[in-house]
Amino acid sequence: MLVYYRNCLWIERIKLTFTLSIYDIYFRIRNSVHFSRTWLLLMTTNNQPSILFVCLGNICRSPLAAAILRHHLAEKGMTTKIRVDSAGTGNWHVGSAADPRSISVAKTNDITLDGRARQVTQEDFHDFDYIFAMDRQNFKDLQTLQERYGGKANIKLFREFDTATESALDVADPYYGGTTGFQDLFEILDRTCWMIIDHLTEEVTT
Repeated sequence: MLVYYRNCLWIERIKLTFTLSIYDIYFRIRNSVHFSRTWLLLMTTNNQPSILFVCLGNICRSPLAAAILRHHLAEKGMTTKIRVDSAGTGNWHVGSAADPRSISVAKTNDITLDGRARQVTQEDFHDFDYIFAMDRQNFKDLQTLQERYGGKANIKLFREFDTATESALDVADPYYGGTTGFQDLFEILDRTCWMIIDHLTEEVTT
């Protein structure tokens, strides 16, 4: 009986040591320099991180951002690694093609921009890991919708990832401007999409 009791104590001690070791490894990783925004972005509910870009009407900013990100992912052989889509908080342009100026600036940079505008749905807040809002108003609108619909999506401002020194929080809507505004838009979206990819690449490809 004494031997049995000692054996039980020995087994419990091993279990405790193993558990403490696991926690120690976890906290060492969490506190290391590698546990950065890259790791946080990849703590998803499935093996394929998913990103939804959102602007107001889904014809200028968000579809161009999605097209740029898809293009760069294809260049890196990561097309199947990350799911990308776009939508709008408003319903004015549902079913319409992207703004011709967005299509033009995409084509100038050898990027294909196709697809039709759609409005954000209740399912988006459950289906996507990250929803990137193009400006603070859309960010607030998305937060309000998530309060109503629930869901796991992490809503963030797109330009949180823009490291340019002049970076503002909003991606300005070029809809009422000229072609120059769309070239400026492309440059903002392009460099910020690269930053997002940089945060994703290391973990997704391992």
